[in-house]
Amino acid sequence: MKPLSIVIITLNEERRIGRLLSDLVVQNYRNFEVILVDSNSDDLTINVAKGYQPHLPAMTIHKMDKRGVSLGRNTGAKLAQHNRLLFLDADVRLEPDFLANAVDSLENNGLEVAGVYRSAKKLPVRYKVGYSLFNLGLFSTQYFFPTAVGACLFSTKRAHKELGGFDENIELCEDCDYVKRASKTWRYRMLPMPTAFQFDPRRLDQDGYLKTGGLYLKANLRRLVFGEMRNGEIPYEFGHYRES
Repeated sequence: MKPLSIVIITLNEERRIGRLLSDLVVQNYRNFEVILVDSNSDDLTINVAKGYQPHLPAMTIHKMDKRGVSLGRNTGAKLAQHNRLLFLDADVRLEPDFLANAVDSLENNGLEVAGVYRSAKKLPVRYKVGYSLFNLGLFSTQYFFPTAVGACLFSTKRAHKELGGFDENIELCEDCDYVKRASKTWRYRMLPMPTAFQFDPRRLDQDGYLKTGGLYLKANLRRLVFGEMRNGEIPYEFGHYRES
């Protein structure tokens, strides 16, 4: 299988980054590097990450002076050594066979850019219902108005460069804009694989289950009718989640 560059963006994630890095340590697929791009955290995120370098020798850590989701992902992509890219948020979890299944699915389906479904198997029933509806939306829209979860998104350096990367002027749905633009050149699909990624529900807990769903529904309807939001009309602050 081809090598993989994993770009992880962080902002004050000292309590969660170790979980993701531990998941990467035990992956069955080993041909990857890790590029951790930190948005000038105020906590011990970088120190925690450094503790995993003996177990992930191909991991590099880069601290930015500015903060930004798209800026972090674009910075990591520029630093990547391999063509195949995986963008991850710091609060996701991966099963040991995730990378092996994903890379195999990418190659078998000839996908340049691809999304991944959320898994709720370890979460309460209310989340299972919500995640199932969300995944259904991802599945349905991939054919005519692609949407994605930037917390776990595959691309390539070639595609990323031709797209001009993530739009750093978009605060909300920058990931959806990315895959929508990608779909104009390449066939974009959600990965048909048995292993989804686990998404930390703290965002739903702290912002509100229904409120969060309504926010993204509103944002994507706005995008469908009027295009992307580059003027901050729906504010969304990077890293606003409290520790729980």
